[in-house]
Amino acid sequence: MTLLRLSPRALSRSRFALSPMAETLGAMRLLANPCLDPWMAAWHERHAPAFRARVGADRFTAGLARLLTTSGWLPDFVTLPPPGGMRTTMAKELEVARRFSDAEIRAQLELSEQHAEVPHGLDWLAGTDFAARCAQLMSVVWRDHVLPDWPRRRALLEREVTYRAGLVAVHGWSKALGSMNRRSEWVDDDAIRFSNRPLADRVVGAEGMLFVPVSLSRGTWLCEAPPAAFALVYPARGVAVESAGPAPDRAGALERLIGAVRARILLELSRPATTTELATLLEISLGTTGGHIAILRDAGLIEGTRVGRRVVYRRTDDGDRLAGAP
Repeated sequence: MTLLRLSPRALSRSRFALSPMAETLGAMRLLANPCLDPWMAAWHERHAPAFRARVGADRFTAGLARLLTTSGWLPDFVTLPPPGGMRTTMAKELEVARRFSDAEIRAQLELSEQHAEVPHGLDWLAGTDFAARCAQLMSVVWRDHVLPDWPRRRALLEREVTYRAGLVAVHGWSKALGSMNRRSEWVDDDAIRFSNRPLADRVVGAEGMLFVPVSLSRGTWLCEAPPAAFALVYPARGVAVESAGPAPDRAGALERLIGAVRARILLELSRPATTTELATLLEISLGTTGGHIAILRDAGLIEGTRVGRRVVYRRTDDGDRLAGAP
């Protein structure tokens, strides 16, 4: 068992961040395999053939893509803590990734190969300028396969952060994030078990830990940069809930019962959100959204919790039952 240990100062300065690089890496792992996530099914069907054709175009790209999508040990140059918090850009992450030397990249890929599901060797790792070639693959996958879907994904991730930040304010980090997946969980209030491998524990620096949600229904990995910067990538809450959703006939019945906009709001609140987030998502005015929220709240279907200057709305038990949530 390997732990991430946080001092009280590190815990107090921990925060959320977004990472286009992590989203791109997750997308690659989805596109390289059959899609098991209903929320991503339509996107996967559109993009998987082009992705597989691209990564098979030359030996280097094919070998790198295979390793990144099958190994249980992800190399450092694609798993760096995002440098810009919630405003991190892919360009900035690629800038950092390009700083790795050929020797560093080879050493990291050798570790990844040792933990691959089926080792194939590194005969494809020939030539020089590995950092630029690796960055090129990540850049192309981001541009062609993730960026067109980024507004939808970013909206989900921002709502995840809003929800979790509210829980942190009330309950603290350990209860707010709880068990992130079957391999990662909080141990007491000052340590995170992130691996079952018997590796040395890590100590998070005074600047704190970054928690990075991605729009996947499963999978967690650690990002690390010397001397003591860490980020933990984890699946955003609500992806699986949205994937399931109510059956189409139930959704139509709900619209007829309470109106199309109020039904949409109730369904969207499978993940808590603010009035502004809902208005942006539904592309209606803030005032109109507020009016519908007031009706749903008065009916006992949703409730609001103040988090700083924001009010975060979530469904009540009655709202869950009406929306057909499991």
